[in-house]
Amino acid sequence: MVETTESETGWVWVWIQNPGNNEQIVGQHYAEDDISFIPAFADKDAAQKCYHKLAKDETSKYEAQAIHYHELIKEASKNDFLVFMLNEAGEILEKIDPKK
Repeated sequence: MVETTESETGWVWVWIQNPGNNEQIVGQHYAEDDISFIPAFADKDAAQKCYHKLAKDETSKYEAQAIHYHELIKEASKNDFLVFMLNEAGEILEKIDPKK
């Protein structure tokens, strides 16, 4: 099976912190490499299977939501984040620098 990084419709899945109430896209940070990134997934199932691997604020609520790929890239660029397309195991399929 070939894994794709973006659905054929241009939508990807991300985790949203506090959906409906001051919501924001969940980002992650590798402190030792000083890399901030948004984990994104080709489908909802992959996002849900990887949920337990994310660093989270346990007092917040989270929801997997679809976002158009170009909107995600725009938000990532505006906030100086990379986008890492991940599979359901949390393995990096693609690293995307939105400023390039």
